[in-house]
Amino acid sequence: MAFASVGLKDPDIAKALDGCKDAGTFNHKTFFHACGLAGKSADEVKKAFAIVDQDNSGFIEEEELKLFLQTFKAGARALSDAETKAFLKAGDSDGDGKIGADEFAAMVKQ
Repeated sequence: MAFASVGLKDPDIAKALDGCKDAGTFNHKTFFHACGLAGKSADEVKKAFAIVDQDNSGFIEEEELKLFLQTFKAGARALSDAETKAFLKAGDSDGDGKIGADEFAAMVKQ
C-alpha cells in the first residue's frame, strides 16, 4: 500500500475506511485522525499529498477528492457529490477550486 511510505498502518486505514463506509458519513477530520495521518510529520503529510494528487498537477482537484478513499484502498467507495464539495470547501482556503499542498497540510492538522 502506498501509504505505508507515510507510516500509516493497514489496520488504522481499515478502521478509518470502516468509519465512513456508508454514503454521507465521510468527515475529513475524523478520517485523518482515525488513519493516523493527523499525527504525522510535515514531510509525511507532503508524501500523502503526492499520493492523493493522482495526476501530479501539484493540486488535488474535485475528481481526485471524489476518489480520495480509493487512494487508501482499492475498492473503497467514491465520495458522494455532497461529501466531495464539502471536502473541497474545507480545504480550499484560497478559493481557487482545488487543494494545494499547504492547504492539504493545514486540513490534515485541523
